[in-house]
Amino acid sequence: MIIEKKEFSKYPKHFKANFINSLSGFKSLNLIGSINTKKQENLAIINSVVHLGADPALIGFISRPDSVRKDTLENIREIKDFTINNINEKMIRRAHQTSARYEKDESEFDYCDINKEYLNGFSAPFVQESQLKIAVRYLTEKRIEINNTILVIAEIVFIDLAKDCVLDDGVIAIEELGSLCGSSLNGYHRTELIERLSYAKVGAPPKKI
Repeated sequence: MIIEKKEFSKYPKHFKANFINSLSGFKSLNLIGSINTKKQENLAIINSVVHLGADPALIGFISRPDSVRKDTLENIREIKDFTINNINEKMIRRAHQTSARYEKDESEFDYCDINKEYLNGFSAPFVQESQLKIAVRYLTEKRIEINNTILVIAEIVFIDLAKDCVLDDGVIAIEELGSLCGSSLNGYHRTELIERLSYAKVGAPPKKI
């Protein structure tokens, strides 16, 4: 089935958003915790967190345009520190609820019944229920002019793992933490490792490791 641009461009707004968002496949799911100078805490579900580099250790996410109020982005710009917290199966409905449009002074931690915690003297709140928590610090942002979205770039300050699931080669077995992945804007999926393969080299087929 071929669907031309002239066809999907005519789809109803919400149908088209779901359709196009589904095309990139499964995405990581995280809750971003932030706080402002007035000590107002914010929590937002994000499906656009990406690895940007290992040395230095950089991570980023895509924020929607800031032409309307964006509490998470505003807090990050103000305080610099924020947290990235993996979502697991026990948190699905509460995590999903953080996407509702609460007022700036209404904390999603409170309204969505999610427990917060502060770790290692870091200024931004973590999600207590999360099995993988990352403390990050804002470095810069890059505006994507074609649609006015914003790539937020941050450095990793420290990581909190619920248990030791780091393999001998440094890979984190995230499936052991129960981390979920998402599809479109409202689909939640379990993860299962099929196999890990050796480093790819020309003339040598990969081997299972």
